[in-house]
Amino acid sequence: MLYPERFSNLPAHAWPRLRALLDVHEGGGPLIQMTIGEPKHAFPAWVTDVITEHAAGFNRYPPNDGAPELKSAIAGWIKRRYGAEMDAETEVMALNGTREGLYNAVIALCPETKNGKKPAILIPNPFYQVYMIGAISGASDPVMVNATSATGHLPDFHSVPEETLQRTTAAYICSPANPQGAVADRAYWTDLIALAEKYDFKIFADECYSEIYRDTPPVGAMQVAEELGVDRNRIVIFHSLSKRSNLPGLRSGFVASGAETMREIKQLRNYSGAPLPLPLQMAAAAVWNDEAHVEESRKLYQEKFEIADRILGNVPGYVSPEAGFFLWLPVENDEEAAVKLWRETGVKVLPGGYLAQDDANGENPGNTYIRAALVAPKDETERGVDLIRTCLYAA
Repeated sequence: MLYPERFSNLPAHAWPRLRALLDVHEGGGPLIQMTIGEPKHAFPAWVTDVITEHAAGFNRYPPNDGAPELKSAIAGWIKRRYGAEMDAETEVMALNGTREGLYNAVIALCPETKNGKKPAILIPNPFYQVYMIGAISGASDPVMVNATSATGHLPDFHSVPEETLQRTTAAYICSPANPQGAVADRAYWTDLIALAEKYDFKIFADECYSEIYRDTPPVGAMQVAEELGVDRNRIVIFHSLSKRSNLPGLRSGFVASGAETMREIKQLRNYSGAPLPLPLQMAAAAVWNDEAHVEESRKLYQEKFEIADRILGNVPGYVSPEAGFFLWLPVENDEEAAVKLWRETGVKVLPGGYLAQDDANGENPGNTYIRAALVAPKDETERGVDLIRTCLYAA
């Protein structure tokens, strides 16, 4: 076997596992896809016009860190959204989708040892799978920190043992959380930043769902760091147009931090990066500069939140999401519920255990949940949610 040993014991990825679970059964009705978080709202119609206008750029190698127009648009958005005035040239870098940046962050920024020991990377559990493989690729131990109803569906990093914190080099945190929809408030960020300062680790803040919320815009990691006067090199934020602007196929995101941190990130990307084609960068710049389409899309999600609350609101254990576009629904057994739902109704959801790992006690915090994405058109979403209620929660 030619693969490195550190990758030899990776668990099967969520999507192959889901296909193996469901494809052996026939669906009980017309397919309603609620598994993957792929936005289906319309993206701005003028995006293709911008791409066409700059099509000559396909004849050029794109700037590795991002075109000046794109970096300027990103810095402007950060200023408007979070009040942090970041230098477009030294503190912002365009990404070919945020997964690239989230993966490379450990390799670029985390030392190979800390206090004479193998480093640890703290990861919320459940989690976005790239966090774990990023930690492993960076020769670090991925340390799962459970995010359950008892912790407000956000990881309690203070529960991590002292000896682990002493060798921690970074902590991933997703807010609004995938899959639970929980939001880190100002107090949570303040507490986490204080912990990072005490034990000298970086915070990798995955904020890709930040623009899908109900009433109040979620506060951000860099926003709170600026208010506290904390060195912004400690905070690394990741954002994307995939969810905000319904453009998952554009593959446009960004990473931002202090100049020192960004210098290390850019150095790695000089050798390994795959920058976005220039016409797509120009389209991304235009999209970051526009909020009207974001507001329209947000209203559609808000309507679907209300649908879910109306149909599922009296289900024991149901928690209405604060943000994002997933429902994190309690069940007795995640795989059994997913199979039952598919076989009896044609609705596909993701077993929650596929998004989590066993904790120190051998328990998976996702095994008693299913994740349902509210990304389809409103009528289809309502049918799906209603079928979930009828099939899994009928009295």
